[in-house]
Order: sequence, then structure tokens, then C-alpha cells
Amino acid sequence: MGFTDATQVQLDEAMNKAWNAFSTYRKYSLKQRAAFMRAIAIEVEALGDVLITTAMAETHLPEARLKGERARTIFQLNSYADACEKGDWLEVRIDTAIPDKTPPKPDLRKMLVALGPVVVFGASNFPFAYSTAGGDTATAFAAGCPVIVKAHPAHAATSELVAQAILKAALKLNMPEGIFSHIHGSGFEVGKALVLHPYTKAVGFTGSYVGGKALFDLANQRREPIPVFSEMGSINPVFLLSGKIKADATNVAKMYAASITLSVGQFCTNPGLLIGIDNSDLKNFIQILATEIKQIAPAPMLHAGIAKAYTEKRLAALSQKNVTLVAESAVETDQKEGMPTIATVDADTFLQNILLHQEVFGPYSLIVRCKDEMQMTEVAKHLEGQLTSSLLATKEDISNNPLLIDAIEQLCGRFILNGVPTGVEVCLSMHHGGPFPATTDSRYTSVGADGIKRFARPVAFQNWADEFLPDELKNSNPLKIWRTVNNELTKEPIL
Repeated sequence: MGFTDATQVQLDEAMNKAWNAFSTYRKYSLKQRAAFMRAIAIEVEALGDVLITTAMAETHLPEARLKGERARTIFQLNSYADACEKGDWLEVRIDTAIPDKTPPKPDLRKMLVALGPVVVFGASNFPFAYSTAGGDTATAFAAGCPVIVKAHPAHAATSELVAQAILKAALKLNMPEGIFSHIHGSGFEVGKALVLHPYTKAVGFTGSYVGGKALFDLANQRREPIPVFSEMGSINPVFLLSGKIKADATNVAKMYAASITLSVGQFCTNPGLLIGIDNSDLKNFIQILATEIKQIAPAPMLHAGIAKAYTEKRLAALSQKNVTLVAESAVETDQKEGMPTIATVDADTFLQNILLHQEVFGPYSLIVRCKDEMQMTEVAKHLEGQLTSSLLATKEDISNNPLLIDAIEQLCGRFILNGVPTGVEVCLSMHHGGPFPATTDSRYTSVGADGIKRFARPVAFQNWADEFLPDELKNSNPLKIWRTVNNELTKEPIL
């Protein structure tokens, strides 16, 4: 099935409708927004097997993975709907007036309100959970924002199916026309036009550094700059401390072989860098990891563009001075597209060669051999911002390396102890973000209900009569939400 790139006329029509819908939808109650999100979840599930088979044909992802991702997407819609209705994300703050104070203290009431139409770019590696009805779309709806999705061309038919489910839910609940639009565009021009449109008020993106940074730069060149929440990937460094590797090399190696090659390495949390002390214990770990990697077969990647980029970047990394191939898949197969690969390099070379710091998106990981903990800390300090960092360590390792641990914490949005970075739990305490260039704004997450806050802004109401205030700020607290009133967290009304 072919899809035609949207014209400028079509883009303008979608954005105009979104802007008109915003004036209505932003005033919808939290319950109404939540009901819409739950209705979308029902319609996505109702697509049944056709959604799975369509996505399998477009992405090479297996049935089990896609069914799990669809379940995650439905869970996101429902859990973010619950969070929307609960209202904690509104961050309601109320300080009542003190008229006889000198000077008089005014009545001040603050909450988050919707930004406006949000443009969401579908991700190539998550056709459901980070795409058309994924986390960005769900959190934007929760915040009170219309959404315009640009389908990822690698799974355009899948995106179209999900878009129709969203529109069906919108029709059933009598949502304002323009609450959701679905745009196709195989090149950069459609995305550029969406970001530059004056009615666009925020952007959500999951993908490459090149794409995410280009959108960010465009948004900041506008007459009215807008926030772009780009999640642009990460090499997710793993620090292997000596005590842990000596005591548990086999289990750690097996765990990381599975993580490196999970879904052919096509996760933004794929562990692309392992850093340890160059000694006999690390050599033993490398040997066990190599044995595991050799037993994992290559597999087709998401699409030809990703496969080509992986092949080229893998070869470029392996061709660097002092980089040694440790192991690649030894499974007999005609499939060479997603070749599981482990390489190694000394830390001196790594520190001097910035190319080795760059993400190789696929089942590839580089082991950096350090002279000691001091050099390991130096490596940590020279790395760019990451979505995750992992520490494999005993209690004694942790106690003996405070400077290293401090350096790693500065790198990342999620700091993992004795685990793997792949697998991102959808819950309120998750932070899926990190310092640049992992994301364009490390203060925000794209996973968990706190992601709603990306698409809202604070407004303080001063000295407004109660009858004219939003329900969220009224004395009686009709929504029964948690509010901070005169520095006390409470659900009680203001008497």
C-alpha cells in the first residue's frame, strides 16, 4: 500500500483544525480526556490480528514482540488516562490572601495548562508504543492538546491502521474535529513544515541524533521558538567493577549477551559500551561473553535503512586503530543483516577517538579496557549524556569507588545497579530521558505519567473570584485532587 506525501495545503488544513480543536479540547475535564484515551485503547485492541500481521510485514519484528508491544501501548493509554484523571501532574499550588499583611499578600493559585497542538513523529523501532498512539500522543491528549502524527514511512500502513482507531474513538466520544490528524511524508520536508507551522506548540520525537537535532534547531529558528522533546539514542555505558566480575562473570556475561542482541539490538537502551579493568577477571568475562555471542544468530533488522547504517557503522568502528574484533555470530545462516558483534579497545585509544563514543544502532558492543579505577572514572567523565548507565558491582566495589559513581550519575537519566538497561518499565518513577545528546531536555521523561508535563505550562491566577477559577483551583476542590495549599499537601476544601 502506497501513501502520498501530504501537501502544504493538507498540512495547513490539519493544523488549522487542530488549532480550532484546541480552543475546545483544552477546556475538557480530566474525566473527558481520560475517557477519550481509554476509548483509543479499546479501538487499538479491536484491530486484532490485522494490526499484528501488518506490522510484522513492515518491520520484520516477530509476532510475540509485537503482541507484547501492543499490550504495552494499551497499558500506556489506560495508565496515563488514570494519571490524567487523578490530576497530580497539574502541580496545583495555592497560597491564599493575607489582606492585613504589609504589603497585602494576594491570593495566588497556580496549575499547568495545555500548550497547544503537538506534532508527534513516529519511531521506527517501536511501531506501537512510541508511534501513532504511543506515549507522546497519549500524554499530549492527557495534557489537553490536539495531536498531529507524522507516520514513520517504514511502517506507514501500521500507522494508518492505528490512526483510524484513534479517529474512530474520537467520533464515538464526539471529540472536536481536528483533535487528531495523521500525516504521511517520506522525506524531511513534511516534518520541517509541521515544526515550522505557527500553530504547532510542541514536538515529540524518538529516533536518531541527526533527525532529532534537526527538528530542535528548526524549532529554535522560529519567530516563536517551541519546545522539542527529542529522544535521540544512547550507547548506555556499563561499568564492570572488579569484585562483581570476579565473583559473577558467567551470569553477567550471559545477561549482557542477551541484552546486547535483544530485538537485534534495536533499542535506544541497548548496552553499546562495556567498561572494565584490564586484568585476568575481565579477560575471563570477555571469553565467556564471546562464547555466548557466537551462539546468537543474525536476524533481519527493522528496515533497509537501519540495516545499511548498522553495517556501515559497525565496519567503521571495527576498522579503527587498536580496535579488535572479539566475536561475532558463528551460527551458519545466509542472514548477515544484523550480525551480533563484540569488539574491544584499550582506554587510551578510546579516550582519543571520538568515533568510538558514537552509537552503533544494532547488536554491537565495545569493551573498553582500563588500567585502573582512576582511568575508568576518566572514561566516565569523557562520555556524553546518556539515557542510562549501568554499574555491575558488589557492595565493596560501591564503597570503594565514590568518585566513579558520582561521575556516572552525572551522565544519565537512569542509573542501573546489577541489571541491564533494556526494558523500560511504564510507571511514575521511571525516567526515560537524559543529558544532551541523549535528549534535548533532560528534565523530562518520555515514559511514565510525568511525561504529561512536557506538553503543559504553568499559569498563576492572582486575586480571581472563586466562581471564575478553573475547577482545579476552586475553594471546594470539586475534582478531589491533591493540591498544595499554604504549603500543605491536601485534598481538603479551602474554608
